[in-house]
Amino acid sequence: MKKVLQFLYKNQANIYKIFLVILTVFLIVYFFPKGFKFKYDIDKNTPWPYENLYAQFDYPILKSAEQLKAERDQISENHSPFYDFDSTIYVQAKEEFKVELNQKFNQDSLILVNESEIKKFASNLFNKLYKYGLRIDENRYPEDKVVQLKKGAKIEEVLLSAIHKQDELKKFIDEAIKNSNFSIYKDQITSLFYNHAEVNVFYNSSLTEKSLNRSLENISQTRGTVKKGSKIISKGEIVDNDKYQKLISLKAEYESQDWDDNSLFTIVVGYVLLVSLAFLILLLFIKKYREDVYEDNNKVTFIFFNILFIVGLSLLVLHFNPDYIYVVPICILPLTLKAFFDPRLGLFTHVITVLILGFIVPNSFEYMFLQIVAGIVTILTVSELYKRANLFISVFQITLIYLFSYLAFNLIQEGSISEIEGNKFLLFLLSGVGLLFVQPLIYTYEKVFGLISDLSLLELSDTNSKLLKELAETAPGTFHHSLNVANLAEASANEIGANALLVRVGALYHDIGKMKQAAYFSENQKTSVSAHDELEPKESAKIIINHRALGIEIAKKQNLPDRIIDFIRTHHGTSLVYYFYKKEQELNDDDVDEKEFRYPGPKPFNKETAILMMCDSVEAASKSLKEPNTKIINSFVEKIIDKQVEERQFLNANITFKEIEQIKKILKGKLKNIYHLRVEYPE
Repeated sequence: MKKVLQFLYKNQANIYKIFLVILTVFLIVYFFPKGFKFKYDIDKNTPWPYENLYAQFDYPILKSAEQLKAERDQISENHSPFYDFDSTIYVQAKEEFKVELNQKFNQDSLILVNESEIKKFASNLFNKLYKYGLRIDENRYPEDKVVQLKKGAKIEEVLLSAIHKQDELKKFIDEAIKNSNFSIYKDQITSLFYNHAEVNVFYNSSLTEKSLNRSLENISQTRGTVKKGSKIISKGEIVDNDKYQKLISLKAEYESQDWDDNSLFTIVVGYVLLVSLAFLILLLFIKKYREDVYEDNNKVTFIFFNILFIVGLSLLVLHFNPDYIYVVPICILPLTLKAFFDPRLGLFTHVITVLILGFIVPNSFEYMFLQIVAGIVTILTVSELYKRANLFISVFQITLIYLFSYLAFNLIQEGSISEIEGNKFLLFLLSGVGLLFVQPLIYTYEKVFGLISDLSLLELSDTNSKLLKELAETAPGTFHHSLNVANLAEASANEIGANALLVRVGALYHDIGKMKQAAYFSENQKTSVSAHDELEPKESAKIIINHRALGIEIAKKQNLPDRIIDFIRTHHGTSLVYYFYKKEQELNDDDVDEKEFRYPGPKPFNKETAILMMCDSVEAASKSLKEPNTKIINSFVEKIIDKQVEERQFLNANITFKEIEQIKKILKGKLKNIYHLRVEYPE
């Protein structure tokens, strides 16, 4: 049992990574859509690259989207709308019409013809008006449209023009009276109709919509059948529209079949193997090329979480509507990882994620091509993310690449610009808008995972921050020293391609521990009297060495990120407090324990911390130069840095001798500028 516990303790980091991979694979595969995946990629207007394909079973040929749309449009155009004939309004209007008709034409002295004839004419005209009813002129349909007129339970097909319009009532009366013997009574008859002719035919939108939907639902989704054993397509044959529909129909039939439990288990095993392989490749890449990230389980967890986030978001959209898959701003992944780590890791992780999604998205080749190209553009274009303008410019470029690539694919497949779906362009624009949320997302990740991005580094580099202002007030000499070191370190980092912003911020905070005992450091002494004069060399060395531990303590209280605290830990490495060590040797005849005068480390472990160590030592020692010239400065820089190399201070840092020489060159040039050295002209 003890051996097991020891094994678990020694390998806890690797065990955690294995658990993380298993958990991530489980979550992804669990939510993957289950079903057989069609093994052929289908691209329209391209040669069929596979062997001759034969139908293994009978299956129907699906109609294309264009065919279905044409049928729907035709049904919508030919569909007869419904109108309701309200008999109640008609009966009441007729009764009131009769009453006033009898009142108007009941005096024989005013009538030149038979009274009954004019009443009969008016009544017949009223009945003719209401044969199909009276409607409001809505201009909803053309007048020659056949409509369904519903009178109670009876439905009659009539032309819309047969239903009289209220606006044309006068025209209807005038034409009827013109061809009669009653024109003398035109005003009275017109007045009767205006008083009692009520609209009684109304458009029934609900019934019309239900009827139309029923007709649309009855559209057959298929056109013919492919018989078992018949050849679908030959190798090298162009995938035209007809072949494309047969292949798409085969794919839909193949993926929609019900499979037994054994088949589903086989599918799940296949997904597990492929997804596990993808994550294994990612871990191997991180271990080989980003060992510092691999050793930090928090960072590995962060990378896996981001992959899960993008895959989960994509699965959610696929479940809702696969056509909207391009609305997912997948390029947030390389943007985020580049902000916290480096472009190479960001791009590699992006490619792995796209490959995983390629198992389940429709048109997988097109999807993977577009997303990988977009990821490459993201890595190449996005620089200095903390500058807002850069983000907007990069998002515009990424969206443009999406649109350009999609247009190219569709020109190949459709052979015509008119066939391209315009709504896909809107999806790419929405995806671009989604990329703008990367900044608040990065801020959230910083708080949750304790990481640091360039955005936070920029905030920390502000010398008006509370901590740096306190340093300037309590230890002005140290603050000035830190500014000089920051300038030297930034220039050196730019020269060798290191993170200049990170090393600058590290330089600003590397000596904050000196605030606690500022008077014991020479740059803060205001007189020629030193606070160390009354102390033993051991005590002085302890105070000097202790500024590192005090700095770490202050940094943690102020919630400075670990990447900045690393500069405080390592900026002296395991070097010797040489002055007090020599002083102790003089007092004790060389019988001195060197450990008491040596910093505890650790040594610098990356380029940035190594740069700071060199710049800090050179800047601090440069104050002792008297009458410096080019030769003295060159020799001075060489001596200090060569001594650090000799002491193997940069053994753990991934910095080369070539880069060290480049840093020396920068430091020499900067010191010459500081001391205003000029060429000596001959007399």
